[in-house]
Amino acid sequence: MDRETRQAAIAAACILLIFGLLAFFMPNIMLAVGAYSTAVAGVIAVLFVVGFFALFWLRGKSRGG
Repeated sequence: MDRETRQAAIAAACILLIFGLLAFFMPNIMLAVGAYSTAVAGVIAVLFVVGFFALFWLRGKSRGG
Protein backbone atom coordinates (compact mmCIF):
# COMPACT_ATOMS: atom_id res chain seq x y z
CA MET A 1 0.00 0.00 0.00
CA ASP A 2 1.58 3.26 -1.08
CA ARG A 3 1.36 6.54 0.83
CA GLU A 4 -1.55 8.02 -1.15
CA THR A 5 -3.67 4.88 -0.85
CA ARG A 6 -2.94 4.66 2.86
CA GLN A 7 -3.99 8.28 3.43
CA ALA A 8 -7.21 7.73 1.49
CA ALA A 9 -7.98 4.61 3.54
CA ILE A 10 -7.32 6.42 6.82
CA ALA A 11 -9.50 9.37 5.77
CA ALA A 12 -12.35 7.04 4.75
CA ALA A 13 -12.05 5.12 8.03
CA CYS A 14 -12.21 8.34 10.05
CA ILE A 15 -15.26 9.55 8.13
CA LEU A 16 -17.02 6.21 8.57
CA LEU A 17 -16.17 6.16 12.28
CA ILE A 18 -17.59 9.64 12.84
CA PHE A 19 -20.76 8.92 10.87
CA GLY A 20 -21.04 5.52 12.58
CA LEU A 21 -20.97 7.13 16.01
CA LEU A 22 -23.48 9.73 14.89
CA ALA A 23 -25.73 6.98 13.50
CA PHE A 24 -25.45 5.12 16.83
CA PHE A 25 -26.77 8.16 18.69
CA MET A 26 -29.25 9.17 15.98
CA PRO A 27 -32.29 7.46 17.60
CA ASN A 28 -31.73 9.40 20.83
CA ILE A 29 -31.20 12.62 18.91
CA MET A 30 -34.37 12.02 16.88
CA LEU A 31 -36.44 11.31 19.99
CA ALA A 32 -35.14 14.40 21.76
CA VAL A 33 -35.69 16.68 18.78
CA GLY A 34 -38.97 14.93 17.90
CA ALA A 35 -40.38 15.95 21.28
CA TYR A 36 -39.84 19.53 20.17
CA SER A 37 -40.84 19.23 16.51
CA THR A 38 -41.31 16.21 14.28
CA ALA A 39 -40.55 18.30 11.20
CA VAL A 40 -37.17 19.36 12.56
CA ALA A 41 -36.43 15.74 13.48
CA GLY A 42 -37.18 14.73 9.89
CA VAL A 43 -34.94 17.47 8.54
CA ILE A 44 -32.10 16.27 10.77
CA ALA A 45 -32.51 12.71 9.47
CA VAL A 46 -32.47 13.89 5.85
CA LEU A 47 -29.41 16.08 6.48
CA PHE A 48 -27.60 13.12 8.03
CA VAL A 49 -28.17 10.90 4.99
CA VAL A 50 -27.46 13.65 2.45
CA GLY A 51 -24.37 14.74 4.41
CA PHE A 52 -22.92 11.23 4.33
CA PHE A 53 -23.13 10.94 0.56
CA ALA A 54 -22.24 14.60 -0.07
CA LEU A 55 -19.04 14.27 1.96
CA PHE A 56 -17.79 11.32 -0.07
CA TRP A 57 -18.93 12.98 -3.31
CA LEU A 58 -17.00 16.16 -2.47
CA ARG A 59 -13.96 14.14 -1.40
CA GLY A 60 -13.96 12.26 -4.68
CA LYS A 61 -14.45 15.45 -6.65
CA SER A 62 -11.56 17.17 -4.86
CA ARG A 63 -9.27 14.23 -5.61
CA GLY A 64 -10.03 14.51 -9.32
CA GLY A 65 -12.07 11.33 -9.59
